[in-house]
Amino acid sequence: MHLLMRGGGDPKMGVPMTITFVSEAEYELHGVRLPDWSSRSFCVFDLEGTGIHFETECITQIGAVFVDEGEDRAAESFESLVRSPKPIPQAIERLTGISNEAMAGAPEFPDAYERFRRFVGNAVLVTQAGYEYDVPMLEKHCHRYGLPMFDNVVLDTKALFTNIHPDIPDVVSTDFLIRYYGIDASGFKRHDALGDCRLIAAIFRHIAKEYEERSFRERVIDGLRVKRFRIPGMYRAEGTGD
Repeated sequence: MHLLMRGGGDPKMGVPMTITFVSEAEYELHGVRLPDWSSRSFCVFDLEGTGIHFETECITQIGAVFVDEGEDRAAESFESLVRSPKPIPQAIERLTGISNEAMAGAPEFPDAYERFRRFVGNAVLVTQAGYEYDVPMLEKHCHRYGLPMFDNVVLDTKALFTNIHPDIPDVVSTDFLIRYYGIDASGFKRHDALGDCRLIAAIFRHIAKEYEERSFRERVIDGLRVKRFRIPGMYRAEGTGD
């Protein structure tokens, strides 16, 4: 499967970012342009959904938070539930705290997505495991509702980490990055879109520091293989993904 994103690629070369799922274990990236980090705004975004298989599941929450000068701009955050046309499985309700009852008063995707787009503007978007879930999930929903997909540059912390640590064999999960960078995650609300954004922002600051120390700027990631996340058994048991 191939995904193309205009904004994720190298506009100087006219090359789109390409995500190719080469197997259940890996995906391959081409044309991911690293911007001049000193002159851009970065906004972390995250989704929650009815399950982890983007092909069949639906978005239930969108979160986003800007990152600036080493700190979250706490006043500049976005969060919205998204009404799902598909019921939320009990396992996902327990994990995320988002209930089917809450869906009744939630806005539909077009409204939530438009407010999200206005919030992020032209910022560089940052995500964790987004190349294999959040980005294709958004593309699917945009196609379903006849909406334009954003063309912002999108960076995935998994891919950024793998690019500078190619010899580490682990799947670069959120928990792995927490351990690797020694981050205290106790104050973050996990499996909540906005809470996860704040945690991803903390991870991103560590990765950005490594890139700055190694002078990784204005480069294009091409041909990088990244290990995909594994699906925990609790989701397989209920047939819901993740």
